[in-house]
Amino acid sequence: MATDTKRLAAIIAAEINARPEQAAAAISLLDEGATVPFVARYRKEVTGGLDDTQLRLLDERLVYLREMDARRETILSSIREQGKLTAELEGKIAGAATKAELEDIYLPYKPKRRTKAQIARERGLGPLAEAILADRAAVPAELAAAYLGEEVPDIKAALEGARDILAELFAENADLVGRLRTYMKDRAFLRSRVVDGKQEAGAKFSDYFDHVERWAGVPSHRALAMLRGRNEEVLALDIELDADDTSPVKPAERMVADAYGIGRQLAGDQWLAEVAGWTWRVKLNLHLTLDLMRDLRERAEEEAIHVFARNLKDLLLAAPAGSRPTMGLDPGIRTGVKVAVVDGTGKLVDTTTVYPFPPKNDLRGTQAMLAALIRKHGVELVAIGNGTGSRETEKLVAEMLGDMPSGVSGPKPLKVIVSEAGASVYSASETAAAEFPDLDVSLRGAVSIARRLQDPLAELVKIEPKSIGVGQYQHDVDQFRLARALDAVVEDAVNAVGVDLNTASASLLARVSGLGASLAEAIVAHRNANGPFASRRGLMDVARLGQRTFEQCAGFLRIPNGAEPLDASSVHPEAYGVAKKIVAACGRDVRALMGDSAALKALDPRVFVDERFGLPTVRDIIAELEKPGRDPRPGFRTATFAEGVDDIKDLKPGMLLEGTVTNVAAFGAFVDIGVHQDGLVHVSQLADRFVKDAHEVVKAGDVVKVRVVEVDIKRKRIGLTMRKDGGADRQPQGRNSNARPQQHASAQRQPPRAGAAGGQGGKSQGALGAALAEALKRR
Repeated sequence: MATDTKRLAAIIAAEINARPEQAAAAISLLDEGATVPFVARYRKEVTGGLDDTQLRLLDERLVYLREMDARRETILSSIREQGKLTAELEGKIAGAATKAELEDIYLPYKPKRRTKAQIARERGLGPLAEAILADRAAVPAELAAAYLGEEVPDIKAALEGARDILAELFAENADLVGRLRTYMKDRAFLRSRVVDGKQEAGAKFSDYFDHVERWAGVPSHRALAMLRGRNEEVLALDIELDADDTSPVKPAERMVADAYGIGRQLAGDQWLAEVAGWTWRVKLNLHLTLDLMRDLRERAEEEAIHVFARNLKDLLLAAPAGSRPTMGLDPGIRTGVKVAVVDGTGKLVDTTTVYPFPPKNDLRGTQAMLAALIRKHGVELVAIGNGTGSRETEKLVAEMLGDMPSGVSGPKPLKVIVSEAGASVYSASETAAAEFPDLDVSLRGAVSIARRLQDPLAELVKIEPKSIGVGQYQHDVDQFRLARALDAVVEDAVNAVGVDLNTASASLLARVSGLGASLAEAIVAHRNANGPFASRRGLMDVARLGQRTFEQCAGFLRIPNGAEPLDASSVHPEAYGVAKKIVAACGRDVRALMGDSAALKALDPRVFVDERFGLPTVRDIIAELEKPGRDPRPGFRTATFAEGVDDIKDLKPGMLLEGTVTNVAAFGAFVDIGVHQDGLVHVSQLADRFVKDAHEVVKAGDVVKVRVVEVDIKRKRIGLTMRKDGGADRQPQGRNSNARPQQHASAQRQPPRAGAAGGQGGKSQGALGAALAEALKRR
């Protein structure tokens, strides 16, 4: 086991830019049950300072490599049982670096159904195949005459049997298959065509009806769109290789022939060359095309999952409005606007439903009711869901606030448009039912909208990450991999911020390092039965929570205003002794010292290093004492939507607007400008410089200034720019770098409409990629 860990550590270390001993230490900690957040923050001395990004990659690669090792052992066992395992073969299997390479090596030994080659061998044609391959000067037909019999009636049957045997030999040559796969990945093009008769039914895939681009450069959103089109039987996809090569023998066929030294002069060579070509066309091309299609999907899924994870992180770590009384409005036209008021702690204090829109049209009654609730509960924030009816609801709230006199208790409430993605999922969930068993499902969404303004992280953890809707083609990717990646994001976000032990919900506590749903519920039950925790050590009184779990979770749980001031910080209880030495060196009370940067900066951290706690931990403790309980999230800020711009029909090119980034993909950012349809800022329009990836410039939740470039009301597409020149035409770098010259230029001129075939759900999700097409079209 130690040898395996050392080998895996060496492989992974090279990939995460670390030393093998760092990777080995991290692997050991993770194998012992430590979580990534715990190792990243509290075991820096052990890992040499690996950060959470490196550790997440290490954890992911460790799973892959161990799965591969398990497969390697299965393959070795299978070949050993067949009596065919040689030292050379075992060495090749041990040296395989990828699962594909491993399967290539195993292919000749893999148990398979009875093949034509096996049948030919049973008929005694194995020696004929070997003779033709050995003696190129001999005429194959003359050699075949010696093998005729009852089961081989003529020369043709004998040569076909020999061909089947040799074709299987060629197709199972691992080195040859590997070279051909590499060649295809470098040279192949992906071709998409519409299936006859599907033009009208599959109109949303029209940009792919005749589309071609280099396989290696197909971006994730286009690949997933085309794959979905194929699954819906609208598109036919194919891998084209050397389609422009006019030579009678294609390069791939020559590669097969060259692997066995097959020339063109001798009679045997001529026949073998035909077998090589036949092997490529009938066996290898199909096999490798399937490989490339699978690789394309995996590559596209990996990128899509990465984008989703990055957007989810930005959303979870969005600025909280804080502990302020908040009114949540879940807009609806016919069914009314659902209203929920929560106090500063998120506790529900009032609900109602108002009907300002048709058919009741009770606008004045609605405004009077909302104003009364605001006065009654001292509401400071009004959170308005961004679904259907949001701008109409925002308008009536604005009018109501304008008519309200300034109260002696403070300024008028601030109205904020809030993403309601996932609110309906939460409303119908077991979590919501447990929180509000007697509350109507429709009103639970309004509670969620209010709370997610106060603290997005605390509320969004109650919703399955996939339902939050900040990904592209999320239903088309591997759901296990997606869930694993998103769960890691949620875990990292929750532990980066920290959790108030005495107010956190079970849903939030379940995401804390070392805890899970069962222990989180046990903590809440203990809190309900015994009152608030007086100290972190009180966790040890919770049923089934032992020392090991305490070690993992304690540093991420906070107790503000407790008897031990350090319990409100991210200093781990195991390091309280070091923290108190630092405090003693300053000659101050810990409460008085906290926040005193000048006194703490004057200290030499090296003085406090001991056998257990090194310089990284000491520096972290001093930094935490400087800013105790610091929140890594940005300050609260909201976008101000333009008055009178409530619908896409109100937009005009040239308008300068403010909006909130709702979603970011590699090709651009989607911005909510308050017209029920997100606009797209294509990556070429994000800045007055070349931008390779939109995430370099913006993230979900950012408030940005944008200028309208183009509006297509019919197709609900909005093109926006953030460039200072107002989006003056400029060819994006690399626009057609993947297109095959001349022959396929027309196919590249029509940009793919990623979101038209996508499916994210929610207000903005129909725009994903649909707006991309329009933005790209003007290029």
